Amino acid sequence: MTNYRRIYMPGATWFFTVNLAERKGNRLLVENIDCLRNAFETVKTRHPFRIDAVVILPDHLHCIWTLPPNDTDFSVRWGLIKATFSRTIEKGERISQSRQKRGERGLWQRRFWEHQIRDEADFHRHIDYIHWNPVKHGWVRQAADWPHSSFHAYLKRGIYQKHWCGNIDLSNVSTGE
Repeated sequence: MTNYRRIYMPGATWFFTVNLAERKGNRLLVENIDCLRNAFETVKTRHPFRIDAVVILPDHLHCIWTLPPNDTDFSVRWGLIKATFSRTIEKGERISQSRQKRGERGLWQRRFWEHQIRDEADFHRHIDYIHWNPVKHGWVRQAADWPHSSFHAYLKRGIYQKHWCGNIDLSNVSTGE
């Protein structure tokens, strides 16, 4: 078994990639976008955090969160978001024997990718990566065409132009994909 350790830093800003267990051809997240939004809002009520950027794709999501100053526990938040969302989805997914033994659903991959944002440049590279992701995966031709993204809020604030499409160097971006 892998000796996997996460770093916990109070008040830090984090980039995350969270995947469905069955990704190929799965559109669960966008087909149930309101349930996912509600799961985020429900968890944020009890365990506050700021969402700095987010994109929801059919089978995975990316986001950047900033935790409160004396708080480190992004893992609890992800567990609660996944569980809250899963409770709203009708059962019927394939469930492995190991998940059956633990009484788990089979919607989400057990783990998630996290990357602590190191500085302002790292922050902006990951925001660009998030907003470019629907283009990368071939869902749209430009970021503005994807509805489930914070790109639209950034557009309203004048940070991006409507036809921005990620013509940037993303080689230094840690993504978990």
